[in-house]
Amino acid sequence: MASGHRIQGEEMSEAVEKIRGPLIELLPRLRRFARNLTRHPDDADDLVQIALERALMRCDQWDSSARLDSWMFGIIRHAWIDELRSSKRRGLQLDVDELSETMAGTQASIDIEVMSVQTAMAKLPEEQRTAVNLVLVEGLSYKEAAQVMEVAVGTLTSRLARGREALQVLLGGTIS
Repeated sequence: MASGHRIQGEEMSEAVEKIRGPLIELLPRLRRFARNLTRHPDDADDLVQIALERALMRCDQWDSSARLDSWMFGIIRHAWIDELRSSKRRGLQLDVDELSETMAGTQASIDIEVMSVQTAMAKLPEEQRTAVNLVLVEGLSYKEAAQVMEVAVGTLTSRLARGREALQVLLGGTIS
C-alpha cells in the first residue's frame, strides 16, 4: 500500500512540474482576470492564490490537450463564486447597486471625459464584465470563454454584445 502512495505522489509531482512553468507565465493574466472579478487588488491576489492551490492539488485533472489559461480562468471563477457564497452566508455581502451608485457619484465629481476603461468595466454587470474580459482582454475564443463561464456560446455572445454596447455608452465612443 505504501508503494502505491509513493507512485501516486511521484505522478502528482511530475504533473505539478509539468504545469509549474506555464502557470508562472500565466500569473499576470490570472491576476488581471481576478482583479476584474473582485475589483480589489488584495482580494484578487488572494483569489489567485486559492486558484493556484486548487490547480496544483488537482493538476492531474487538467487535460494537456486543453488550454491551461481556460482551465485556470474556470478555477478562478469558481473560487470567486465560492467566496461570494461564503461571504453571503457570513452576512458580508456588498450591495452591488450601492457600490455602483457610489462609484457613479465619485466619478461624477471627476471630469466624466477622463473615465478609464477599467472604471467603465467595473460598472458592467458581472456576467458582461467577465465575458468582455475573457474574450476581449484575455483573447479566449467564444467557445473557450463560454466553457469557463459554463454557459452556451449564444449566451456568451449576447453577454459580450451587451457588454460592448454598455462600454460604448460609458466611454462615449466606439469599441472595436
